[in-house]
Amino acid sequence: MNLETYFPYQLASTAEAFSRQLVQVYGRTYGLSREEWRLLFLLASAGQLNSLQLAQRTTLDKVQVSRAATRLENKGLIGRAVADSDRRLRQYTCTEAGKSLFNEVFPAVQSCANSILGHMSDDDMNKLKDGLRALERAVAQYGQDQVNENS
Repeated sequence: MNLETYFPYQLASTAEAFSRQLVQVYGRTYGLSREEWRLLFLLASAGQLNSLQLAQRTTLDKVQVSRAATRLENKGLIGRAVADSDRRLRQYTCTEAGKSLFNEVFPAVQSCANSILGHMSDDDMNKLKDGLRALERAVAQYGQDQVNENS
């Protein structure tokens, strides 16, 4: 088996390389970690999410969410409170400073992403989008099959 041609490795490696280019924008220029950026991105868009929702949407575990949230809160970019519905959960909101920073950072991150993707033909970009949607469906179906097998 050759690691470089093993699909899960190729997918993870390419996603990581793409992400590292974006980190150059929000990390170096704006001082945000990858985890902080993910939380800020979600909260600026959604307005308010609890800790479970953040963990599910960011692919970060609860500890990573908590640590990144603490750093963002210390920077005044998000607010955190105990959720009314479940005292074990934290409710997060984006502050005005957080929204302002996001609105400043996002265009630069999007520009970087567009520059990278601009090196692909329209046909390749469409194939990539179709392939990602197909992979998402296959992963979801596999997950459902596993649930059904274990029931």
